Amino acid sequence: MQIGGIRLGACAALAALAVFGTGLSAPAHAQPGSAPAAAPAVTGAPGTAGSAVPARLTGTDGLAGAVARPVAGRTAPAVTGKAAYLFDAATGTAYFGKQAGRRLPVASLTKVMTAYVVLRQASLDAVVRIDASDVRHARANDATSAGLRAGERLTVRDLLYGVMLPSGADASHALARVYGPGAARFTARMNAAARALGLSLTRYANPDGLPEPAGGYSTAIDQAKLARVALNDPVLRTIASSRRHVVRASKLHRAHTWTNSNKLLGKTPGALGVKTGYTRAAGYCLSFAADRDGRLLIGVVLGESSSERRFRSADRLLDWAAGQAAGPPDVGAGVVRSL
Repeated sequence: MQIGGIRLGACAALAALAVFGTGLSAPAHAQPGSAPAAAPAVTGAPGTAGSAVPARLTGTDGLAGAVARPVAGRTAPAVTGKAAYLFDAATGTAYFGKQAGRRLPVASLTKVMTAYVVLRQASLDAVVRIDASDVRHARANDATSAGLRAGERLTVRDLLYGVMLPSGADASHALARVYGPGAARFTARMNAAARALGLSLTRYANPDGLPEPAGGYSTAIDQAKLARVALNDPVLRTIASSRRHVVRASKLHRAHTWTNSNKLLGKTPGALGVKTGYTRAAGYCLSFAADRDGRLLIGVVLGESSSERRFRSADRLLDWAAGQAAGPPDVGAGVVRSL
């Protein structure tokens, strides 16, 4: 079996949102900037999983998301996964939460951070030579690959497509090997970035989300924050939302065609990716986003029992949240609100 897609009163709230929107370090392909600032965490009151109404992000970590009784006539869709979260990236309005602060393995959603870290170190045009160890890594772990071969030389840009679209463990291994250097140092960089971004409930064990070495975890909220950060980078946004990427054969490498494993693209209105993931331990995971009437909605589903269910859950959550966003929030129904 191949492992597919392997892994916020008011002043404080407004300040946190301002940080979230602008306090990001500049990638290597952009103008240099300051170190990434912490993104706001989300808290909420416990309630019935899967029934949520608009609520605001708060400045402290705590409970598992903005969960409350549903708005009359607008019942939230059922999500069978272990955890889920969905929010409006511009306003910080949280629309749905189910066990959103629960620590869980996230499989290849890990690779979003891998790409983020690489983009802050590497030139997109830099060339990386594929080593036999990169190919062996994917094969030995029965992981999804980008079909790379030892001796090929590809640009960082192309390898990032190989990481994000087919979720290539060979491509992520090659980038970590060069820009760690080595997986251990690269993973340390990933965890440093997570701390700088305020992802306080996230710990990475490797650059690809594979179950070995064990110990990696995150939450639906943290992964949604990370997706927001990733989509703020135009290069990573372009890559994550691409349905296909073709690398034409050259003297340096053979031809490659990579198709995005995110089935929302091309089917769900306004879909923008972001990343799929799967391992037996993590179940089927999905980090997703969509532009609905100028609103960027970002969500995460973790621990679904089947591949298709994660996409159906995401699709239904996006449709439901877009309907909530179209009307005034029913603050009276919310357990969590701005003060």
